[in-house]
Amino acid sequence: MREAEQSGAGRTPDRAGARELPGLTIRSRDEGDRTLVTVCGDLDLTTDQQLQCALRSALLRSLRGLELDLGGVGFCDCSGLNALLNIRRQALKDSKKVTIRHVSPAVERILEIMGALPLFTPDTAPDGQRHSDGALNAPPPVDGHGIDVRTEVVQLRRALQTRDTIDLARGILMAAFVLTPEEAWSVLVTTSQNTNTKLHLTARQLVDSIRGGPLPATTQEQLSAAVTQVTAARETAENPK
Repeated sequence: MREAEQSGAGRTPDRAGARELPGLTIRSRDEGDRTLVTVCGDLDLTTDQQLQCALRSALLRSLRGLELDLGGVGFCDCSGLNALLNIRRQALKDSKKVTIRHVSPAVERILEIMGALPLFTPDTAPDGQRHSDGALNAPPPVDGHGIDVRTEVVQLRRALQTRDTIDLARGILMAAFVLTPEEAWSVLVTTSQNTNTKLHLTARQLVDSIRGGPLPATTQEQLSAAVTQVTAARETAENPK
């Protein structure tokens, strides 16, 4: 078993593939025919491409796939989800599998919102629950051998499609209200929750409104309230009494 860790951005990754990226600490080690990748930090616009490079390198080195320890991820938005979905798609092409061994609340939340959590659950656990230490259990296998590959492909394609709409909606919010990527993400999620609407449907409403469609009154009301909330929080942070 090989294990390595590197501290300090910009260093050349060693043979085990561990590296430190801006905003992220990534360690990897081989465990039999799979590679365990441990990620700590934030998964957002500033780190998603770098994370994808690290995961692709680890996937290439592994024989059967990756296990991800994401228990140390403090923040995750659609950019982080993008990296996870892309490495899952590449693994399918290579006849490998990517599963999550431990998950933080931030990652679990976005995976559940997007309906993508089953794509990353292990095959051997009995009940589909998350333990108090963040370890994931998978739902009962469909056919005694795990989720059918065709089902995984459909789920993955759906998650990727809804992600694009959500990314577009977040960009609209950033431009319209001069928000940061994190603030726009918070506004979108808060609006979705307060209107009891799925995140991708809220995003679709916003995108359609830019194209001339009507924005539902409840969505507009909650969107304005969410924008006010995040801008007030920013002003408080920038000008503490």
